[in-house]
Amino acid sequence: MVSMSTQATPMESLLRKDRATVVVGMVGVTATSWLYLIHLSRSMATGMDMTMPMMSQWSAADFLYTFVMWSVMMVGMMVPSAAPMVLTFAAVNRSRAERNAAVVPTSIFLAGYLLAWTAFSFLATLLQWGLHAATVLNPHTQAVTSWLGGLVLIAAGIFQLTPAKRACLKHCRSPLDFLARHWKEGHGGALRMGLEHGAFCVGCCWMLMVLLFVAGVMNLLWVATIAAFVLLEKILPRGTRVSLTASVLLLVAGLVLLARLF
Repeated sequence: MVSMSTQATPMESLLRKDRATVVVGMVGVTATSWLYLIHLSRSMATGMDMTMPMMSQWSAADFLYTFVMWSVMMVGMMVPSAAPMVLTFAAVNRSRAERNAAVVPTSIFLAGYLLAWTAFSFLATLLQWGLHAATVLNPHTQAVTSWLGGLVLIAAGIFQLTPAKRACLKHCRSPLDFLARHWKEGHGGALRMGLEHGAFCVGCCWMLMVLLFVAGVMNLLWVATIAAFVLLEKILPRGTRVSLTASVLLLVAGLVLLARLF
């Protein structure tokens, strides 16, 4: 009796390698980002860090260091929550290869996604610069004043209830539907799809990131908590209820913080 074995075609082997590379790469960049953030946080705690601006006047180097910090932090926070979409893209590529359709490396899609969050990081750096110049941001803790923190919490709670939040979250929670609606061919198409998905993700989560100014930009407990919440909001079957619960908690926290000032 002759045993039959099915050998993978060169394209299938390439796609398996690409998928494994993407998974390892996502884990690697996330771990590296967190190691950098931990190092930066410890340096700030010991007063040895020279990358975060402490004076009222920012230099070009201060802006660059802060931009890098935000960019790395967004990678560490958002790459895990992008995993379902990125892996779905890889699976679609595998299916297309089996039909002899054109495929592109999944890493290009991920690059487009991260490009959107890099753009957000630039805006966040501008915001931090403005808050610093307005003297409403503590230069040591990188947290805003209590009254502004209360308003930010309330604004974040309200945003969780808006149609814009729900629409963007729906795109993030439906990888196959997103790819079916937004599929574009070629390397440029994959980059654009990643950028579009990143834009929806920014639209869904930008106000949550602004919350980092409440407890301190480099408060790693808040960074980890927000990152975990974003992941759960996207992957849990009842993620919309998670969003609603967060809205109530944020509104209550904001009102309590403001009430303590009077």
